[in-house]
Amino acid sequence: MRYLTAGESHGPQLTTILEGVPAGLTLLAEHINIDLARRQKGYGRGRRMQIEKDEVKILSGVRHGKTLGSPITLVVENRDWKHWTNIMGIEPLEDETEEVKRKVTRPRPGHADLNGAIKYGHRDMRNVLERSSARETTVRVAAGAVAKRILAELGIQVASHVVEIGGVKAEKLDYASLKELQEVTEQSPVRCFDPVAEKKMIEAIDMAKQKGDSIGGIVEVVVEGVPAGVGSYVHYDRKLDAKIAAAIVSINAFKGVEFGIGFEAARRFGSEVHDEIIWSKETGYTRKTNRLGGFEGGMTTGMPIVVRGVMKPIPTLYKPLMSVDIETKEPFAASIERSDSCAVPAASVVAEAVVAWEIAAAIVSQFGQDRMDLIAENVEKMRQYAKEF
Repeated sequence: MRYLTAGESHGPQLTTILEGVPAGLTLLAEHINIDLARRQKGYGRGRRMQIEKDEVKILSGVRHGKTLGSPITLVVENRDWKHWTNIMGIEPLEDETEEVKRKVTRPRPGHADLNGAIKYGHRDMRNVLERSSARETTVRVAAGAVAKRILAELGIQVASHVVEIGGVKAEKLDYASLKELQEVTEQSPVRCFDPVAEKKMIEAIDMAKQKGDSIGGIVEVVVEGVPAGVGSYVHYDRKLDAKIAAAIVSINAFKGVEFGIGFEAARRFGSEVHDEIIWSKETGYTRKTNRLGGFEGGMTTGMPIVVRGVMKPIPTLYKPLMSVDIETKEPFAASIERSDSCAVPAASVVAEAVVAWEIAAAIVSQFGQDRMDLIAENVEKMRQYAKEF
């Protein structure tokens, strides 16, 4: 399975084409729209979320509510396009001497503006920022929603939540199930399970906004029900934890990733890091702990997958940092585009989507690529085999 996205932040639409989704999967637009709505929520979001109401159109690959096995095309229209048709129009300017509207010549620190302009030779850096914008994650969430449909039919659950914002850490994480985690965090404006931390996170976001600044945080994705042995120890590029790590860091503004206790492992003895193996007739092989986050040797252990991503503060600031105009080479305060003071809650939904995609892709590849019924049968056989091994 793979997907390709296309579209600019203020263009007419965002598009993704999914290849390799098995036939026979129940898929409706409403399955995807639920996650698109979740992505737009979250305390600290900017005005763009008040303009857009993201809804998907399924244009190919699905007939009468079932996937066909052929490429699936998903489209999300940008409702703000009507205000940008002259600025982002595809047709050439009638008068080549006409000044390009909303031209960007002042790169913003922390963005792709300057590096992208150098790479592609753009003198107007709007050509860069329109594509490098996190608006593109809209259709990555759409793709992830399809992946979650695959996983759901295989009895695999995926959830995400925020564990830290602006240095405020969630301490209460004793949820009984992923269902409880989802129910609680869906009602939280910062997608946090800890009500005490939630209040402090909101205060931290308000303080940053008042200062014209931004703050980042840490999100966690948890996946339950994945059978042991998904991934590979044979080749470096088939290790599933490596693929998930790459997917997390590919999200805009994400700068780090860890599994289980992650970087804490560097500060502990080996006896305090590795998970002892136990066996019972009822459950088969499990682990006493899950400090490695559900992975050993690039493969799943059958324990819950626990992965965290670190999101830096959004670099577009209403108290802008200094930069240099590429035309005049004079110092200026960086350009300001519409921005959020904190997008960590929304980013947790994006992280959930990209993790779901990598896991679904690995399972489809390993257990049969064409039909959902055969994949489900093979996954169940693997679960039984691991239990009896």
